[in-house]
Amino acid sequence: MKKLILIASALLFVLCGIAEAKRVVPVNIGKGECRVTTLNGTAKCSVQGGSWVNMKAGQLLKGGDQVETGPNAKMEITLPDGSLLRFAGNARFKIVAIDMDEKSGTRSAKINVALGKTWANVNKGLKIKPNIDVASDNAVAGVRGTVYRMNVDQDQSVLVRVYDGEVKVEGGGKGRQQDAKPPLQGPPQKVSGPSQVQGPTKVSMEQWVFIVKSMQQIRVSSAGVPSKPESFTAREDRDEWVDWNKGRDQEADNPAGKGKGKSWLDRFK
Repeated sequence: MKKLILIASALLFVLCGIAEAKRVVPVNIGKGECRVTTLNGTAKCSVQGGSWVNMKAGQLLKGGDQVETGPNAKMEITLPDGSLLRFAGNARFKIVAIDMDEKSGTRSAKINVALGKTWANVNKGLKIKPNIDVASDNAVAGVRGTVYRMNVDQDQSVLVRVYDGEVKVEGGGKGRQQDAKPPLQGPPQKVSGPSQVQGPTKVSMEQWVFIVKSMQQIRVSSAGVPSKPESFTAREDRDEWVDWNKGRDQEADNPAGKGKGKSWLDRFK
């Protein structure tokens, strides 16, 4: 009998150890900050418009900070509500503002992407609705709890693909708000000269809105002209960047990224 008790106790100890090893440690992030939770490769940042310095995993970012990822880099940042944003290599973006406050119950963030690939996995398992905007010069993707990605090319054309939920994609006036398109102060870039755009297609300053649903995409030309949302297949979408992001989403405890990014907002479930 004593041997059975000892064996049972040892087994219980091992099982508890395994459970403890799988327990996700909450990320400690302030209401106006986000944390770099993964960085493969190199990246540099300019804090509040200061000089550019190399980045490392665990670093905090705030409103006004600018980031450039190196070639073949992959970066993941976690917002205070557990939402995840990821950036591929050769991306340039700015944290415009983060406002996630326990007392007021606000949950908003604005990220301006000047160039590159972005993946968003917004924590939708919360009662407080998110107001997380990822913007480029020609489009703003407003998220209300979803998984999607945005590609911003050199000519400022945009591709948005939605994997889960819905995204409201807007262009025109909102995309050109002063706080949504701050100039990045990185190294000098070669800029092409002005080019004339045909009158009938020059609608970049006009307001337009599309709701893009799961497994749909929308393209926005460099002139700000949107296509209508259309379906895409997982087969045509698949590449190394997509596979990496889906793998990271699976590592999180659920598709909304809850677990690794637990925070005060979990109290509002």
